[in-house]
Amino acid sequence: MKSEKRLEAHPSKNALWSTIRQYKYHYLMLLPVVIWYLVFSYLPMYGVTLALKTFDFSKGILGSPWIGLDHFKTLLQDQEFWNAFENTVIISLAKLVIHFPLPIILAIVMNEFSRNRARKFFQTLFTFPHFISWVVLAGILTNILSNDGVYTQFLSLLGIEASSPLVNENEFRPMLYITHVWKEIGWDSIIYMAALAGINPDLYEAAEIDGASRFQRLRYIAWPGIKSTVAILFVLTIGGLMSLGGSFDQIFNLYSSPVYSVADTIDTYIYRTTFTVGADFGYMTAVGLLKSVINLVLLVLANMAVKRMGEQGLY
Repeated sequence: MKSEKRLEAHPSKNALWSTIRQYKYHYLMLLPVVIWYLVFSYLPMYGVTLALKTFDFSKGILGSPWIGLDHFKTLLQDQEFWNAFENTVIISLAKLVIHFPLPIILAIVMNEFSRNRARKFFQTLFTFPHFISWVVLAGILTNILSNDGVYTQFLSLLGIEASSPLVNENEFRPMLYITHVWKEIGWDSIIYMAALAGINPDLYEAAEIDGASRFQRLRYIAWPGIKSTVAILFVLTIGGLMSLGGSFDQIFNLYSSPVYSVADTIDTYIYRTTFTVGADFGYMTAVGLLKSVINLVLLVLANMAVKRMGEQGLY
């Protein structure tokens, strides 16, 4: 009788353990991911306290003296930081406006107009660049776009005076946008194609019988089928907006001193200042922390906006 009363007193706890026992192998497979996040994402977060300290190598992170908000006061007066902040915002917004709709359009076009074989061919063609690292790709682009590369030589043969986009302030950002789209459009379209594949084919057949045009099927079947996926990815993209503009691997491997004024973002500014100018880890942590806080605020605002539009949002 006592054990029965105990079970009645904690029904949810027993149900939880029953569920865990039932799906124990699923939880076992999840364990490495949880450990990875704990070790590499959550435990290092105590280093954020460096933003409020002066780092002393002999005392370590925990023993370094507190200095309050001094790093943030210095940051607000640092002209190079503001230049990097401005570049990050401009490049991020441009990438968002240019790149975000393109994978959706590509997925819809491939879903509507391509046959199975052609769809697989184009999907492979557009996805392949994602697997080329920016280190390798930057080497290829440097050979093509440098002052003595194929690009400038070809334009010279046509009688057009051209300079390398890699060192031209007016052409560097467009080159970033084009190469970013080329590299990621196929990979980013996969999730939309998966969402489109999940739509019941009977809906398309019924619409065709009713005489719906291709545009009407797109508007009343395809778009509602992927709208929630678009909303979630939009929130995630906005949440990483300040990192999207940074795209550290891309910019770090392509930029040089002639284009610092238009290409130096917060991520590259942190790296360049830390390892070339001087290692002030407390100050650089303050810069990184500010970027993360901005990303968090943007994520919350984007999630609120999406929920106001009738979608579920992230939380």
